[in-house]
Amino acid sequence: MSGETCLAQVHSSGAPSSPAINNKPMTCSYSGSSIGRLGNKYVRLNVGGSLYFATVQVLTRQDTMLKAMFSGRMEVLTDKEGWVLIDRCGKHFGTILNYLRDASIVLPNSHQEIQELMAEAKYYLIQGLVDICQTALQEKNDIYNPVCIIPIVTSLKEEESLIEACTKPVVKLLYNRSNNKYSYTSNSDDNLLKNIELFDKLSLRFNGRVLFIKDVIGDEICCWSFYGQGRKLAEVCCTSIVYTTEKKQTKVEFPEARIYEETLNVMLYETQRIPDNSLLEATSRGTHRGSQSEDDEVLELRDRVRRIHIKRYSTYDDRSLGHQPGHRD
Repeated sequence: MSGETCLAQVHSSGAPSSPAINNKPMTCSYSGSSIGRLGNKYVRLNVGGSLYFATVQVLTRQDTMLKAMFSGRMEVLTDKEGWVLIDRCGKHFGTILNYLRDASIVLPNSHQEIQELMAEAKYYLIQGLVDICQTALQEKNDIYNPVCIIPIVTSLKEEESLIEACTKPVVKLLYNRSNNKYSYTSNSDDNLLKNIELFDKLSLRFNGRVLFIKDVIGDEICCWSFYGQGRKLAEVCCTSIVYTTEKKQTKVEFPEARIYEETLNVMLYETQRIPDNSLLEATSRGTHRGSQSEDDEVLELRDRVRRIHIKRYSTYDDRSLGHQPGHRD
């Protein structure tokens, strides 16, 4: 069946209507020589049950699968009413037609809908539209890419597995106001908020080097814990009970300097990179192999780092965890 016969069926059928379910599809080909004469004629398209009108000129404007369908390189299926059948979802086909008409479109706002549109563009081999969708998706990923991720532990087992699996030092803030059996002192609420604010600031500043965790199930009201290489190294408890003439009260403190100091100290437990001997040799001052003194310097550096680790472990192992004094011995 020629393209002119197909178009004759299109215009003789009147208003668009959905094809009958039992209609047997027929094949129809659009010859390349008839495109110039039929360019302004409308074709009726049934894309997955969604009905569209488009001219042959628009459908063949770019080198796509649609051009192959309506320029004689591919046969198309039609029903007896002249609707061209395309077995694809028709949700975004209108957007595709708009792109073929104007070479520019307004993309959907939804990340998922852009992905759906890109999938359809790939099927119809519309590379320009594929590129636009990929650029938009990348921009959305850049916008919504989080600066840092703060896990919130909800069980002791979850906390243990998270700390053991982490290769970075860990700083955990436990805050749980529901555990308070007594009333707070006048400035406790402000100090609790200051602790939470400091946690947020530290997590934004050191998120690439330290894993920050929030705990909302512990027994304490406000307590900082510091871990290195899977071990608990220090703890700063910010709450205490004070007695008044009438009742007990919970006091929340804000030892900012101490918390900041322990956060810096915990970064001593980052995975240390051992100097590469071949790199040291290649970057040495002389052209000969590194001297014995240079090798001694490398060994001394390793020992120095190791002594810091041992000293740090020893310092915390000899200290009882819990309420910390305001100064070091």
